[in-house]
Amino acid sequence: MTKILTEHETKKLLAKYGIPVTKEQIAASANEALAIASQIGTPVAMKISSPDIPHKSDAGGVVLNVEKEFITTTYNEMLARIKKVVPDANIEGILVQQMAPPGHEIIVGLKKDAQFGHALMFGLGGIFVEVYKDVTFRVVPIDKSDALSMISEIKGYPILKGIRGRMPADIDAIASVLVSVSEMAEKENIIELDINPLIVSESRAIAVDARAMVDERRK
Repeated sequence: MTKILTEHETKKLLAKYGIPVTKEQIAASANEALAIASQIGTPVAMKISSPDIPHKSDAGGVVLNVEKEFITTTYNEMLARIKKVVPDANIEGILVQQMAPPGHEIIVGLKKDAQFGHALMFGLGGIFVEVYKDVTFRVVPIDKSDALSMISEIKGYPILKGIRGRMPADIDAIASVLVSVSEMAEKENIIELDINPLIVSESRAIAVDARAMVDERRK
């Protein structure tokens, strides 16, 4: 039996393997959302949390850069909107999340093949993955040397190095995430995993959005 993990559940799994994730909590009410936002610091991102809504943005379940005075209104409006768009969805609440710092958008993926096992994917995220499909693959397990090779072989590598005055990315931080995902593939019952985006600045990498599908039969 397969199970689709929510973003929050997936990030807990990532954090277990040392992958940095955004500060966040699920709010079950507008008052809780306000309290969480006060702890994290505004502005925040607010996202619907439901195993039945993997594509949150398409359903109107994502609002970014929400200031404190708009938390309550955003919470109530999002719930009302989602109940109209996906009336039968099991809604856990709304994820109140730290806004990510500026940086490069990276995608890291994992997919299990019945014959060959897990394949790890790396590439530029955001609009780049949709338009240029600039990604590379490895069969796991990989080590840091393999990870660095993956990073350097995409066409967009000069962008990560800081071409034409752009902020360079922390290449070692990206490599560490790739190695951690490889380790996760071997130890967890993951069928699919997408981290998109992984925001990478000059000094860190942080998973901003992620989702996974796991095989519960092997527990």
